[in-house]
Amino acid sequence: MLRNYFKIAFRNFRNQRMFSSLNIFGLAIGMAAVWLMVLYVADELSYDRFHDKSDRIYRVVHEAKWATGSFKMAPTSAPYAPALQNDYPEIEKTVRISTEGGGTIRFDEKAIEANDIYFTDASIFDVFTYPMLYGDRKTALQGTQKIVLTKTLAEKLFGDASKALGKTVLFSNNFPNTVSGVIADGPTNSHLQFSALRSLPDNYTAGWQQFELYTYVLLKKGADPDKLDKKLPGFFAKYLKKESGDAEYKMILQPLTSIHLHSHYAYELSTNGNINTIYIFSVVAALILAIACINYINLYTARSMKRVREVGVRKAVGSRRSQLIGQFLTESFLMTLLAGCIATLLVVIALPSFNELADKALTLNNNDGLSTTLAAGAFLLLISLVSGIYPAIMLSGFRPVAALKGRIGGQIGGVQLRQSLVVFQFVATVVMIACTGIVYRQLHYVGNKDLGFNKDQVLTFHIDKNEPRNQVGAIKEKLNQSPSVESVSAASNPLGNNTLGGGGLFVETETGEMPGSTQIVQKFSADADYLKTLEIKLLQGRNFQDESPADLVGAVLVNEAMVKKQGWNEPIGKRIKYFIDEKGTTKEAKVIGVVADFHTYSLQHKIEPLVIQMPAPGDRDNIYVRIQPGKTKEALSFINSTYKQFDPEAKLDFHFLDENFSRQYQSEQKQGSVLLSFAILAIVTACLGLFGLAAFAAEARTKEIGVRKVLGASVQNVVVLLSGDFLKLVLIATAIGIPIAVYAMQSWLKNFEYREDLSWWVFALSGLTALAIALLTVSFQALKAALANPVEALRGE
Repeated sequence: MLRNYFKIAFRNFRNQRMFSSLNIFGLAIGMAAVWLMVLYVADELSYDRFHDKSDRIYRVVHEAKWATGSFKMAPTSAPYAPALQNDYPEIEKTVRISTEGGGTIRFDEKAIEANDIYFTDASIFDVFTYPMLYGDRKTALQGTQKIVLTKTLAEKLFGDASKALGKTVLFSNNFPNTVSGVIADGPTNSHLQFSALRSLPDNYTAGWQQFELYTYVLLKKGADPDKLDKKLPGFFAKYLKKESGDAEYKMILQPLTSIHLHSHYAYELSTNGNINTIYIFSVVAALILAIACINYINLYTARSMKRVREVGVRKAVGSRRSQLIGQFLTESFLMTLLAGCIATLLVVIALPSFNELADKALTLNNNDGLSTTLAAGAFLLLISLVSGIYPAIMLSGFRPVAALKGRIGGQIGGVQLRQSLVVFQFVATVVMIACTGIVYRQLHYVGNKDLGFNKDQVLTFHIDKNEPRNQVGAIKEKLNQSPSVESVSAASNPLGNNTLGGGGLFVETETGEMPGSTQIVQKFSADADYLKTLEIKLLQGRNFQDESPADLVGAVLVNEAMVKKQGWNEPIGKRIKYFIDEKGTTKEAKVIGVVADFHTYSLQHKIEPLVIQMPAPGDRDNIYVRIQPGKTKEALSFINSTYKQFDPEAKLDFHFLDENFSRQYQSEQKQGSVLLSFAILAIVTACLGLFGLAAFAAEARTKEIGVRKVLGASVQNVVVLLSGDFLKLVLIATAIGIPIAVYAMQSWLKNFEYREDLSWWVFALSGLTALAIALLTVSFQALKAALANPVEALRGE
């Protein structure tokens, strides 16, 4: 019997080539989309799970509120880890990570720019799982001036990673580090991305409010993180309350495996994903598959008129309903199996492009081939059942006498069901078109919004060595001699890299009091030419004066956000006290000027209160250069040659500010591209089904069209007749889909502190686009039917 099912199935495929092809390719596109999205989602969900103890590792983050401000911050300060280790017996190990270990690393004649090097404690190998290829993991980072290289960096420096142990590499100012180990390259699905690890001194410490590194804890087996979390308020009272006063402070233990998708604190170590995006992409993939299954149901039921008598004959000669259901489900399974084979080919072809689009390194390789095969088989069986069960039940339910006479009336085809399913398809299509449009509109907005300074034509580069840092004045003077250079400035940090950091300051109130508790604000150092180079507006007071020793330690600039938070009516002259060492020693400075608010990194974050100080000679390690438009090549050449006069061995690594800020939105740009791709797939899949239904409608009404044409109907009348019913369904879908898209995009835009308003015309355009696509799809078949010779249609009458 099964053999007979297969023979009949293949015969039907051959006799109905167009409809079979539409079904198979529609299902193939849907399954390929789901496959790609499963790979993407699985990769996102797998972040940091490769560590053997990942279920016991937590990152310490914190947030606080006070009368004039608040913060939510991922980095903590150096004393946190030893204090946590000492006070809470539930903690087995702690480890600190600082991102400030990078720079130019040299060995013999080789010099490599590696800015992704961490300073860390020796305990990192007790907490995290990084296979040690060469060296002893227990002692690799014990002591000072030790470095553990990843295999890739070791091969770049030494050719053969096995030869790296014991070698001495040099950093800035010829600072030596001994290679004490080589580890395997870390996987890409980790929020910790580095090329080497350098040892922190055993007793390294700093001020409690010098938030510059990241703290991780490993809990003991069996320790309850919830119980530990309830004890943490005591940490603030014991160590932080004296400086922070009555701030509402909260320390949080963040599970390692939740960081990538659930953490959105200030100064994250890397660009994180978003769990809401995972939900959206999963729904989109499911919708595409649903559209493909709906195509199958619609086309199968629409073509049922052709098989009515077949069903009647089979029932008349004794076929049971279960046998007919088996026949139709066999056809569904074979069609799904063929679609699965095509989907596999599509995925293999599309995966390299998808990886580039999504910035991933996904593969089809899986160590557990049996599980993958079983999962794929179950998936194909499920799809064949979902797609085929309704047509099978419907077709097998016809009464034999009525079926043989062709008298099954409105029962055939389930017109209302097909119309409902078409509406569902285009609701999904309209939503995806609208969402894609809003995503690209927001990305255009953040890419072109006024940041409060002019980021165009400004490059930065880092000074590694102390000697040229002490000669910044001479470097600036030399660079300013070039006609391709407009202005030069020095600062402690480049903008747009999420690396400014923050710290605690004592800030004078409006009433003239100096409180006993600190406030956390953004702060960095910049010289007197900074405002000019970045074209930042000075709103009140004066700028720094390079020749003034008093300004070096006794003057600060603040932004508008700082003034508003403090409620200052007259900000000039207000006092600010800042820490100068870990012992709590402070110095006092006065506000000499107020600058316009400007963004220090992405528009996903609001502008925070900011304090700018003049840099000490050792802090002038980032040079900003504004170059003349159209003179980039000449300027780069001049900057390189000029700087080599001060550091002949230097290999400058230039970064343009506009590119720095663009990288902040790289994740959203990739997500927008993926969403656009899947929206196109949804449109194509929906159009395949609509094309088939239009062909069926034209075929079913062949005689009606012939009569109408004989009676004088024009081609236009016939096209409107056949297209109108479908266009009504698309209009209904648009009315349903637009509110759904509005809700979805309002939720997504909450990720941005600064966002474009939702415009009605974007949603109207989405509906018009869906309408135009449907019209083009249907009109081909409608026009074909309208141009047919009516004599041929009526010949048998």
